[in-house]
Order: sequence, then structure tokens, then C-alpha cells
Amino acid sequence: MGSIKQANQRVESIVEVTQQNAALVEEATAASHSLSDQARELARLVQRFKIEEATA
Repeated sequence: MGSIKQANQRVESIVEVTQQNAALVEEATAASHSLSDQARELARLVQRFKIEEATA
């Protein structure tokens, strides 16, 4: 009976870690989308400062 209890505890531990990992993936995905949006906005703003090459 003890080995079944230990197996159940290990499975519960695996489930908990899997749920934590899933939450971290969601957070990382949200952060990457936010960073992508910020980079796009920065590129848009920098366009204002680009100087056209003078033609000789």
C-alpha cells in the first residue's frame, strides 16, 4: 500500500510542476507579445528621425 501512496504523491508532484510550467509559458508568451509590440512602436517612432540620403 505504501508504494501506491508514493506513486500517487509523485504523480501529484508531476501534475503540480506541469501546471507551474504551463503558467510560466503563458507569462513568457504574453511578455514576448508585449515586447514585440513595443519594438514595433519604437521602430515607428524612430522613422521620424531617419534622414534621407542627399543626392549629389
